[in-house]
Amino acid sequence: MAIMITDECINCGACEPECPNNAIYEGGVEWAIADGTEVKGKYKLEDGRMVDIDEEQPPVSDDYYYIVPDKCTECVGFHEEPQCAAVCPVDCCVPDPEREESEEELLARKERLHL
Repeated sequence: MAIMITDECINCGACEPECPNNAIYEGGVEWAIADGTEVKGKYKLEDGRMVDIDEEQPPVSDDYYYIVPDKCTECVGFHEEPQCAAVCPVDCCVPDPEREESEEELLARKERLHL
């Protein structure tokens, strides 16, 4: 499953530089698939939409740091555990119960993001 940041986030930003997929953004900041990935051209989001990789998407949260589910791989293929959760001082980086994904699905996403 993708990791999510709960509303207990204190906006310290410790998680952001740890993400190998650049999937973590400050609240209110727009995101794009191209940020920190090697994707070219168009990309199919999990909701089925095809987007240009540079197309800015609306923030997931305006109030605190957030993780883009379309870019989160739970650090599978990079690290033994999600690095955001490992460095979070308030333990607000937790598995998203709405997004259960297998290791195979997470590895496939990693391959799509990092050609």
